Amino acid sequence: MTSEPGNIFARWYRDYFSDPQIVIFVLLGLLIVSLFLFLGEYLAPIIASLVVAYLLEGFIRPLERMRLPRLAAVCLVFVVFILALVFLVLGLAPMLSSQISQFLQAMPKMLSTWQDQLQTLPQKYPQLITEDQVNRIMGLITDQFTALARNFFSFSLASVRSLLNFVVYLVLVPLMSFFLLKDKARILSFLQGLLPENIDLANQVWQEVNEKIAKFIQGKVWEILIVWVAAYLVFLAFGLQFSVLLGLLVGLSVIVPYVGALLMTIPVALVAFFQWGFEPHFIYILIAYGVLQFLDGNVLVPLLMSEIVNLHPLAIIMGIIIFGGLWGVWGVLFAIPLATLVNAIIKAWLRKSRQSMEEEDLHAG
Repeated sequence: MTSEPGNIFARWYRDYFSDPQIVIFVLLGLLIVSLFLFLGEYLAPIIASLVVAYLLEGFIRPLERMRLPRLAAVCLVFVVFILALVFLVLGLAPMLSSQISQFLQAMPKMLSTWQDQLQTLPQKYPQLITEDQVNRIMGLITDQFTALARNFFSFSLASVRSLLNFVVYLVLVPLMSFFLLKDKARILSFLQGLLPENIDLANQVWQEVNEKIAKFIQGKVWEILIVWVAAYLVFLAFGLQFSVLLGLLVGLSVIVPYVGALLMTIPVALVAFFQWGFEPHFIYILIAYGVLQFLDGNVLVPLLMSEIVNLHPLAIIMGIIIFGGLWGVWGVLFAIPLATLVNAIIKAWLRKSRQSMEEEDLHAG
């Protein structure tokens, strides 16, 4: 006689895995996860190419609706993209390099200034902070900057290899993106031919996730650009040092929801504190930064990506932790699309399972 737990497990298996489509879909999912888990580092150029292709597809579709042939639309959008890429590399890279160099040179002076300012706090606010707490804070800051300098030095030693990788990516990624866009129909047809015929579940998930990921990437790129420019203009208006570098970092921080904005508060506050100390400008720049983040989260994101991703903030943070642990930087960057994919799979799976159970009940009746 089968035990009660055995009956429960058998019933659960019959309800959710009796349909062959579900089994095939689960096996395909495990295969994809395994590829990313073990070959994620080598798949990085392909992932980057897919991101660029999704981004440019948003500009190609309107041209196709205007009756422009796809090849002509792809070539036109691709040329504009290459020109923008050249401008960023040749125009922005020297400015960023200069500000990074200035920042590293100013670090010893920053540490000295922060130490002097912090040591005055126990005298001004003895009830709020003690000298021992100040010493611990300074020790923590010194350790962090020492680690930063050490990591930068290690990066400099490997700069030749990094430069070669960058050049390879700079050539391969646009080239692969062009062929992904030009031969989109042929590639999708080829991939579909590799799959079993009756996989309605996979088609449902693909249609939902494909549209959401495309809109997410396009919306996220626009969000990065808008926040980047807005942060740079705010920092420039206040006269904050390293405004180009900090503006770019603030723009990139929106890739990681909630966490990125919180982490970027630290360098903005430290640079402002180094420049002004506890003066009104220090408070004003933090207020301006807070307003910028508030407008981004409550106005810009809903405007750009409304109805794209309907996930609870806790699910997004868990996605960042889980996928970041599995695939590092790429997992963090694509935490929301991956979480959306998991959500779509679960919903389609449950919907298909309920449909199968209803059909079984109908036949039994």
